[in-house]
Amino acid sequence: MKLTNGKRLERLGDRYANGDISRRSFLGLTAAAAAATGLSMPWMGRALAAVSEVRFDGWGGVVQEAIDKYAFQPYTAKSSIKVVQGTFGDEDEIITKIKTSKPGDFQVIHSSGVNYYIKYVNAGFNSEINEANIPNMANVLTAMIDPFRKITPKLSAVPYDYGTTGIAYNTKVISPDEAKEKGANLLTDKKYAGKIGGYADMTTRVWYAALQTKQDPNNIQDMDAVWAKVRETRDLAKKFWSSGAELMDLLSRNEIVVTDAWSGRVAALQQQGQPIGYLDPAGSYAWMEDMLILKGSPMAECEELINFMLDPATSIAVAEGQNYPPSLDPTKVKLTDKIAALPAFDPTGSMKSLTYADPLYWAKNEDAWNKQWDRVSKGA
Repeated sequence: MKLTNGKRLERLGDRYANGDISRRSFLGLTAAAAAATGLSMPWMGRALAAVSEVRFDGWGGVVQEAIDKYAFQPYTAKSSIKVVQGTFGDEDEIITKIKTSKPGDFQVIHSSGVNYYIKYVNAGFNSEINEANIPNMANVLTAMIDPFRKITPKLSAVPYDYGTTGIAYNTKVISPDEAKEKGANLLTDKKYAGKIGGYADMTTRVWYAALQTKQDPNNIQDMDAVWAKVRETRDLAKKFWSSGAELMDLLSRNEIVVTDAWSGRVAALQQQGQPIGYLDPAGSYAWMEDMLILKGSPMAECEELINFMLDPATSIAVAEGQNYPPSLDPTKVKLTDKIAALPAFDPTGSMKSLTYADPLYWAKNEDAWNKQWDRVSKGA
């Protein structure tokens, strides 16, 4: 029996209430059915011109491959919304592109936590998420959300994963006992001159130099000593790497035997059978990453995508694929043994065992330190 438009609208309402179709699909189908009866409402034009794709920019490599395989592809299959992807090697690079683009050209960014969040906010790029559209946020660690909410009570980003930048070392050359004894000072050990690596990034270089000079990276008192240590590491290093792929290549080919390194990339090497150990010395640099929705984005679709990404099954699959713990609270969501074994994983959900950068302190000093790092990296 053919349904009248009124009955069709009623059925659509029931399907939406039962969760059988998404909000986006409901609006589009309802608008089409209503238009067929001659009805017109202000929202109908927008619904009929429903968004067909969302733009995402991330770090590329194994991290983005995991997000694409376990989150984006299933989301597209369910919603018919395509996720158009771009990559960047350094987040300052994507911020520069955003500054010269139109609102909406860039939409969702896999961003580096509160240190970068404050940059987007100061530049006026942040949106305001309707958290009611992301019910899976209820499972996200409060300890990860709170630092963002201190900057903007109405969030523009949702925490998604976390990790540490610790010390990776070749266990055929350096024993775990030696690594533990020397900690951050392994990066300035003359015995390994020409076999040392490091991330070509001001924050990492200053952070580890602060540890090497026995200073608090969030309250440095002697910057001259810090820059002296940065130069020392520079002169001993074979290469400062600029991407996770390059880090893994240098370690796997034994071109370097010790470096500061991202915990997830080290876990990937270990799973490949590479002889790589990992140590988080006291005060090592911890970071969290978030899914940031920029101003001018199609908010409902972006919120729907992020809610899908935060679904426990999706989030756990992504975490296992990219080797970084998810932002899900382990006291609320049962995580897997593989996730529990990842470097940096905090089983308590308190995050108290990790040391994060103070975003206000680092934002205040960033310009001056970046200028000095640019000079030092070039040999000054």
